[in-house]
Amino acid sequence: MAALDTEREFDELLTMMKETRGFDFTGYKRSTLQRRVRRRMSLLDLTTFGEYRDYLELQPDEFSLLFESMLINVTGFFRDPLAWQALGEKVLPELISAKGARTPIRVWSAGCATGEEAYTLAIVLSEALGPEQFRERVKIYATDLDEEALQFARAGAYEARALTDVPDKLRDTYFEPAGAKRAFRRDLRRQVIFGRNDLTRDAPISRVDLLACRNTLMYFNAETQANIVRRFHFALSYPGFLFLGKAEMLLNHAHRFQPLDMRKRLFRKTSPAIIEAGQTSGWTEPGARGPAAGSGLEAAALSSAPVVQLAIDLGDKLRVASAAAESLFNLRRRDLGRPFSDLEVSYRPAELRSRIEQVRAELRPIELHDVEWQRPGGAESSYYDVSVVPLFGAPGDLIGIGVSFIDVTRYRRVRDELAYANTELERAYEELQSLNEELETTNEELQSTNEELETMNEELQSANDELQMINDELRGRTEQLDQTNGFLGTVLRSLGSAAIVLTEDLRVRVWSPGAADLWGLRPEEAEGRELLSLDIGLPAAAIAPWLQQVLAGRTGATASNRLTAVNRRGKPVDLHIMASPMRTEEGAISGIILVIDQSGAS
Repeated sequence: MAALDTEREFDELLTMMKETRGFDFTGYKRSTLQRRVRRRMSLLDLTTFGEYRDYLELQPDEFSLLFESMLINVTGFFRDPLAWQALGEKVLPELISAKGARTPIRVWSAGCATGEEAYTLAIVLSEALGPEQFRERVKIYATDLDEEALQFARAGAYEARALTDVPDKLRDTYFEPAGAKRAFRRDLRRQVIFGRNDLTRDAPISRVDLLACRNTLMYFNAETQANIVRRFHFALSYPGFLFLGKAEMLLNHAHRFQPLDMRKRLFRKTSPAIIEAGQTSGWTEPGARGPAAGSGLEAAALSSAPVVQLAIDLGDKLRVASAAAESLFNLRRRDLGRPFSDLEVSYRPAELRSRIEQVRAELRPIELHDVEWQRPGGAESSYYDVSVVPLFGAPGDLIGIGVSFIDVTRYRRVRDELAYANTELERAYEELQSLNEELETTNEELQSTNEELETMNEELQSANDELQMINDELRGRTEQLDQTNGFLGTVLRSLGSAAIVLTEDLRVRVWSPGAADLWGLRPEEAEGRELLSLDIGLPAAAIAPWLQQVLAGRTGATASNRLTAVNRRGKPVDLHIMASPMRTEEGAISGIILVIDQSGAS
């Protein structure tokens, strides 16, 4: 698919999310958004943004999974410990000392995710003020765009794994056991207020003393970042402090925030500017006077000066033109005394006639800057600063108008080159910052993936523990069964008689050693087969009806029978057979137990 079609489809996807769900991601970095959306697409085997948009229309539940993927809630307690240490050592003492003993302290945790950062702020402020002062004075407003994350944060309960970066002393002081988790102290949790806020659209919280927004700005493009920083500047009181993430800088906002510790990304709001309304409007009169008012020496000095100067009398006649002016504007000696308005210099490179009239009327100078002029046959344009000033013979005695041209082409080019260099430098800074933010974003994505893998590993470990438990139970039952079988074998061997256990369909379930001795048939040859089908010399026709009566329960607890059979040597034997119905726990007959004795054989 062409790149333009891909971008168009992605724009349509963003528009759909904004119109149907109220999430406006247009201010976020496009590359990051596309990467997160493509991650969801790859899980669904979709190749284009258009296909994914159609899928969202058919499967609305996918929105929650997409937003969870796009709003990366990677956070932690005391994330970047050195930065939190600098906050406690450099910011909090100054902030607290600037406040009165009872003055409230307002803190904003913007982009708080699942609340770890907000509760970390509560811990460091409680340590600095003491729990009682913290409860009386501090309010921490924690905001995020993700409502699910906010619900988790409001509960304030975390697994032990999430608290590994909290020092043991602080963990024991500020977290209470809550089942398998630990919850932030209830008496301090009331000072932390969670709410939804879109940094790109919603009004900022006002009169904030400390604003923490760590690793949130990096997801936005430069324009959106600038708007958010302006909102932060408005939100902060003075003195107010801004705490950013390690991937975020304020290169273009030095007039709003000054660095307190650049490496730890701690900034102070700049002092309110006091703008003076008044300014001077005076001007310096030129020392040279026109030839009509001075000597020939003065006129000669003016004429030969390297400065481009013209002098016009009150009758609009050109009276003086310096050598530089004659060369620049191609003037001749015969042009002296001619009406100035008839000369080309009166309107090129700048329209001077109206300016001269204005100076005569107002008796104050006029300056024109960066007047562009491309001389006939010239390859490049030149730039001039033009001054039109009144000339006085005596105070208040206007004798003419002076016009001077200062060539600023070289300065203009240097200035343009400097501006270009500054633009390139700013672009390089932005690219470097963007690259740094991309790397930080990738690092957070890797961290998020690592956490997902860790979760899966823990789930697998849990499943393995369950399987191990089941295996131990099975091993125990097997041992019990072996013991039971061993005991049963001992009983059967001790009986001396032949013992046979039959199922309801008269199949052999147990074949004792006595039965094997009587008929010469091993247990593995007899078990599972019908008793009456075994070729062992047992008269089936005589025994079958009797066994059916035992199964039907018509013979009582125990029935006996005598009959003649053939043993394994082919000799007739008289057998005494006792049959007992085998009953389940519910009393139903599930088989027969036969005990066969040869003691009655003749």
